[in-house]
Amino acid sequence: MSAETIASLFSVTRSAISQYRRILIAAGLVTDRKERIRRMYNARPEGLAELKSFLEMFWDARLLALAREAEAEERRVQQ
Repeated sequence: MSAETIASLFSVTRSAISQYRRILIAAGLVTDRKERIRRMYNARPEGLAELKSFLEMFWDARLLALAREAEAEERRVQQ
């Protein structure tokens, strides 16, 4: 999508959208290319897969800890 199209989807300033795009590009989640006078932005599926993997690892560990705590609490209540 073009920067204008992306900006039209959100109720924030175009400047804010520009800052977010720079962050996403630096993180490897988005690529950009110049097309005539416009910049076009594309999501990088492999970058998104890396992010998904990281988030799953983070949440899996947290959910496992929560499950252990809930099970321990259940054992305390049953005693």
